[in-house]
Amino acid sequence: MRNLYTWLFRAAVPLILLRLWWRGRREPAYRQRLRERLGRVPVRASRAPLIWVHSVSVGETLAAVPVIEQLAARHPHWQWLVTTTTPTGSERVGAALKPLLGGRLLHYYLPYDLPECLRPFLDALRPNLLVIIETELWPNLLALCAERGMPTLLANARLSEKSARGYGRFPRLTRAMLNNLTRVVAQYPADAGRFVELGLPQERVVVSGNIKFDLDIDLGMVSEAQALAHQWRGRDHRRVWLAASTHAGEEEVVLDAFARLRCGHKSFEDLLLVLVPRHPQRFDDVARLCRDRGFRLLRRSDGGPPGPEHQVLLGDTMGELLKFYGACELAFVGGSLVPVGGHNMIEPAAWGVPVICGPHLHNFAAVAELLSRVGALAVVEDAEKLAQQVRKWLEDDRARRSAGARGRDVAQENSGALLRLLEEIEKLQESAFRGVAD
Repeated sequence: MRNLYTWLFRAAVPLILLRLWWRGRREPAYRQRLRERLGRVPVRASRAPLIWVHSVSVGETLAAVPVIEQLAARHPHWQWLVTTTTPTGSERVGAALKPLLGGRLLHYYLPYDLPECLRPFLDALRPNLLVIIETELWPNLLALCAERGMPTLLANARLSEKSARGYGRFPRLTRAMLNNLTRVVAQYPADAGRFVELGLPQERVVVSGNIKFDLDIDLGMVSEAQALAHQWRGRDHRRVWLAASTHAGEEEVVLDAFARLRCGHKSFEDLLLVLVPRHPQRFDDVARLCRDRGFRLLRRSDGGPPGPEHQVLLGDTMGELLKFYGACELAFVGGSLVPVGGHNMIEPAAWGVPVICGPHLHNFAAVAELLSRVGALAVVEDAEKLAQQVRKWLEDDRARRSAGARGRDVAQENSGALLRLLEEIEKLQESAFRGVAD
């Protein structure tokens, strides 16, 4: 079955390259570093242990940072290889991990899942252990790692019912792929159960919880968020609503809700909407949409604070979203009004900020249930319901703060997954580094 998959993948490569070229018209980074995607990288001279962490894009990279930070401190002689598949993920690796690891860090795009791309990549870099963040499974990658005796660990693994059904359509390929995994550290029992149902041996899976609950908000971050909140609210102490990680089709709903609030309620005439699209290539389009809707816009990249005349602040910078959550009064988290599956609502909850999402939450189903159960998360379906929920929480400070505090409690009660994951990774040390000096 894997041979058929491989030949189908080979047949699709011209289309994949064409798609990269097409996306590169607006995002030139997609046309760069193509050799890495084909597995052509410089040979690593060092013989030090090399831990390979694969994080697809921004979200997975942010989840990987505390894992790498903790292990790098415990094992200062390890080197690190971090692969991504997107330019935004690549940018996050450079911004978050380069200052931490310096010369101990190698970063490339993940090669295509073909033996002729993966073998030269593995030969050149000689990694000792592969840690895959969340659920990014490639049959040839896992098979070649198994052939070389390289342990592979799927970290913070999640598998929704929808994704499990997709894998279940190819049972032979999926079972063989899962049997090449050394360890799966699943977020929740339901995730673990789906992996086992698809063919993963029961003894290879453990449940740790979601490492995204182990969020480190230090005093410096708190101070920056407080300063930002003061800047945004100004002398008149205007209210601030953050709409984060939005996708195409969601900004329209958010802006419709925002217009309803401003026009229908005098107390919200000075409400500030901070709008942060998920993908940077959409910043200009969203700015245009705001202006076409008649809103007075300021871009975060312009550098100055919003004045009383500004209605929308467009968050068009990278790496600031966590701080933004600490500077707002409530947050809508996107990828949820459209069938993306939702984004990380743990971050606002950890700040004690109540959360609003759409109904498409399969990527964070367990987290959404925990927050909904205590009233820290409200689910809405359209602009009218979104405006109603924002108004409800902004008009009742006591209810809003109580909802946020309950969300913060959930985040704190569910921490600890990171430590359990680190223990599982370190359990593979002996086999991964056999014959390699630590």
